[in-house]
Order: sequence, then structure tokens, then C-alpha cells
Amino acid sequence: MTTPPVTFREATAADVPAIVALLAEDLLGAQRENAEPEVYARAFEAILAQPGNRVYVGESGGEIVACYQLTIISNLSLMASDRAQLEAVRVASKMRGQKVGQALMEDVDRRARAAGAALVQFTSNNARKDAHRFYERLGYAPSHVGFKKTF
Repeated sequence: MTTPPVTFREATAADVPAIVALLAEDLLGAQRENAEPEVYARAFEAILAQPGNRVYVGESGGEIVACYQLTIISNLSLMASDRAQLEAVRVASKMRGQKVGQALMEDVDRRARAAGAALVQFTSNNARKDAHRFYERLGYAPSHVGFKKTF
């Protein structure tokens, strides 16, 4: 059986439950994605209210199978070039190994370039070793150490 192609588009409010399901599908997300649906709906509205901040979904066969959030950030460094911050990258587990992740990252690159960004940056949890190898194969370099402080 052949997998239908994946098409990426801007997410709508109707997509939020499917996006949250993708976020909660993996081991790390299962531990932290348990808020009430209205919390995610409000967050989605807040994301869209910010210029340069969008959520995208990948559809295949009428089903949402991937998602990511992309924020274009104005910056003073790197000769005042904009950068694209990538967050919430997920591919449905049943779609892994079918080049959906590669298509997602190509979509990220295309949208970031179209927005005038000079680079794409993101963090990835240390536990995601397979993802790190994947990103490196696509030309992303593990160039920085990330830090977080939870409140």
C-alpha cells in the first residue's frame, strides 16, 4: 500500500485537537500534554495574534499526520537578519520512515526563506537521539547548547 503524499498548510482552530494528539503521542509529550482542550484553543488564538507566528499541519489522505510552529524573529545579530524559530515538530508515529519528516523540514525551509529568514533554529530534547541524526542528515548543525528554566 502506498502512502498518499503529504501536503502542508496553515493550521486552523479546527485542527487543534489533532495537533495536540500529535504532541501527546510520543513519550515526552505523553507526560506533559494533558491540559483541557480550551487551554490549547486559547494558546492557538494567541499564536495567530502574533505577527510572524504560525502553526502548520501536514495532511495525508485527509488526516493530519504532522505539525510544526514557525515564528519569524527580528534580530540585531547576524547583521540584523531575521531568523525562523521552529517549535512543536511532530510526525505521527505510523508515518515515520516514509519521508514525512523530510517533507516537513523542506516546508519549514521554504517558508523560512520566503519570510526572509537567514537561518532556521530550534532545540531538540537530549533524549531524541534518532531525531538528532535525522536533522544532521538534512544539514542542520548542533551548533549551540540550549538552556531552559521552568516556572
